[in-house]
Amino acid sequence: MNIKGKILEVKDTAQVTETFKKREFVVEYADNPQYPEFVKFELIQDRCDLLNDFKVGQEVEVHFNLRGRKWTDPQGEVKYFNSLQAWRIDSVSSAVPDQGGDPGATEEPAWLNTGDGDDDDLPF
Repeated sequence: MNIKGKILEVKDTAQVTETFKKREFVVEYADNPQYPEFVKFELIQDRCDLLNDFKVGQEVEVHFNLRGRKWTDPQGEVKYFNSLQAWRIDSVSSAVPDQGGDPGATEEPAWLNTGDGDDDDLPF
């Protein structure tokens, strides 16, 4: 999933446990400019550094996964939590026309790359 919007707020990286860290940020998303949405995302572990080159007010495209958790509290009540885990952030620049751009910016993750596409190793 992905959305385009303006960075509204960036939090510092928080060390949640000895082995887990996360960083939150808020994007103003205006599918309908009259009613903007304020969407909070989180980056986890090594992805926390993705925000280092971005500033509040900058237009970005955020690629993310929707995560859901189920938890039973000590009183036995079941609760559900959702999170939006960002895994890539791209700058959106309307001032500079696309001149071919950086081909690496649209590459698939390496684990999806199955070769150059010329060899077909399917058994049929």
